[in-house]
Amino acid sequence: MNNSTENNAVPLRVRLKQLRAAQDPIDRSRGGLLIRGRLFTWLATNRSKLLEAGKPLPRNIAAFWSTDDEPQLQPLLRQWAQEEGYRVSLPVVTTPDGPLTFRLWDPETTMQPGAYGIQEPIGEPAPLPDIILVPTLGYTRQGDRIGYGKGYYDRTLAAMKAQNHPCISIGIAWATGDLSKETHVPAPHDVRLDSILTDKGWAVPAPVLA
Repeated sequence: MNNSTENNAVPLRVRLKQLRAAQDPIDRSRGGLLIRGRLFTWLATNRSKLLEAGKPLPRNIAAFWSTDDEPQLQPLLRQWAQEEGYRVSLPVVTTPDGPLTFRLWDPETTMQPGAYGIQEPIGEPAPLPDIILVPTLGYTRQGDRIGYGKGYYDRTLAAMKAQNHPCISIGIAWATGDLSKETHVPAPHDVRLDSILTDKGWAVPAPVLA
């Protein structure tokens, strides 16, 4: 990332975090519910179409453990793991400058705080995901993402592309992160997401699993 891009990104992240924090708690709760509902419906609908077509079904979902400021995914992750039979995994930070690794998770999995205080599972390594949910602070309508500045997800997505592993990436964001009225220039190493889902709906259209 060049200096001018980084200098622009730092105050932008601060502003996006302020907008996120200023949301009404009731709106946050309702918004999280809407995001979970849309995600569940999207995956169930695509799964039905794949079944009808006799095509392979997605089994492995890499998600993230939502912090208090992020849309709460945990109820949906429990439903996917317990009731729908998906193999859900969560990210683990193993090296400061490397990609994330993922470990399998279900509601019985033991958790511990990771490098940034976020809960991480203690369990076996997960298969590479068919679908990855990416925490997203800011976004463009083209699928560009602003994260938290450490580059973990860019390195992770780039590593999967380098292995020619097909994976659908969906950013999970609050609508307050919309950068449509901002001048945002992605850094050369930034990896564009396939879709973005917010509490106001699909900011980048929902992907079709094929």
